Amino acid sequence: MIELRVVSSDADYAAWASIKSRVAPREPVTAAQLRAQHEDGRLLLLAAFDGADAGCGISAPSGFDGRAFVAARVLPEHRRRGVGAELVRALVEHAQALGRTGVNAFVGADDPASLAFAHRYGLEEVDYQLEQVRVVGREAPPPAVDGVELVPLGGRRDELLRAVWPLALEAYEDLPIPGEVTYRLETWLREEATCPEGSFVALVEDEPVGYAGLLERAEPGTAEHGLTAVRRDRRGRGLGRALKLAQLHWASRAGVRELVTWTQRGNEAMQTLNRSLGYVDRSKELTMQGPLPV
Repeated sequence: MIELRVVSSDADYAAWASIKSRVAPREPVTAAQLRAQHEDGRLLLLAAFDGADAGCGISAPSGFDGRAFVAARVLPEHRRRGVGAELVRALVEHAQALGRTGVNAFVGADDPASLAFAHRYGLEEVDYQLEQVRVVGREAPPPAVDGVELVPLGGRRDELLRAVWPLALEAYEDLPIPGEVTYRLETWLREEATCPEGSFVALVEDEPVGYAGLLERAEPGTAEHGLTAVRRDRRGRGLGRALKLAQLHWASRAGVRELVTWTQRGNEAMQTLNRSLGYVDRSKELTMQGPLPV
């Protein structure tokens, strides 16, 4: 028997985080991070099979206009019992209630079973996200860039994130993303630079010309790159490299042993920069889109 329940208690958040982290070990999450990432319209579900927690799901507004982000994850030992289908049914109903007409989802390129599941619901690949990783060693400070000061966000996190928001919007506009995307300041302030000491803004006479964010991850000793952006008229001068090197230098002093970054199809320039800094390709996530399943 399959039973669904809405995540509400501390135990529920812990169970949801545990299942998600087991099914997607390269993208683990903690209960505290789940709570901190709350947004209006988000639904978190747990699925139990014969009384044992077997899967988790999320349905929430997507930045892609008219779409919902939907993800159903089932523990390996409980698959092929209808748990995923029951989660999808409830998650789609929630997306319909939000007025959404399409789906945005992610599937591992090395997971044929999940890819077939997505295809069964009418979703098709429109993009990919490449994961690259870098083992942190003894890292040197970044080279000086003429006239530019690299400043960690630190205790000025919210102030500097607001100052760099116009630069972030410019960078998002230039990303090769499949479809129109809406970006919100409140999401930026909540989710960017959750490692403020390892996030840097590049200033010229107190004006932001570059930014590189670093995010907390669930695994001890790891962190994830957020947005890296350089103002259009400052690109091609080594500023992006200097920002990344500043983050590596901070990580080496902060006890971080591994940095993770994701880049999408069409952003091969950043992928190449990362490889030149010692990052290696590790995995690929496919972006899947389609109409909301009936």
